[in-house]
Order: sequence, then structure tokens, then C-alpha cells
Amino acid sequence: MRGGHLAEAKLLTVPEVMAALRLGRWKVYDLIRSGELESVTVGRARRVPADALDRFISQLREDAA
Repeated sequence: MRGGHLAEAKLLTVPEVMAALRLGRWKVYDLIRSGELESVTVGRARRVPADALDRFISQLREDAA
């Protein structure tokens, strides 16, 4: 995200999620389609709530433990 304010954003773009997770576009959209990663539509734009990204990462950690 521009200016390094990723933690301050409430809604993240797919490219921001890609950067945060270090995953490709198709994988991020697969996670969204499968319901593993929550997203919302704002007009025609797809956004991922920052807290949904945090929950997804927490779930990955729990699954790995």
C-alpha cells in the first residue's frame, strides 16, 4: 500500500492482500471464492476487510500448530 499504511486501511485491495500474503492474484481470488478469505464488493471493486485478513492469518497459524 502506498506510504506503508497497510495496518491503517480498513478495506484492502486484492493487490494489497497479494503483497501481504505474498501470493498471486489467482490464489487470492481462489481464497475469496472458497470463502476462506472474506471480501466485500464496493461498487464494482472487490475489497478484503483488514480484520478478515487478520482472521485468515490467525486461522493459518492455528492450523499449523
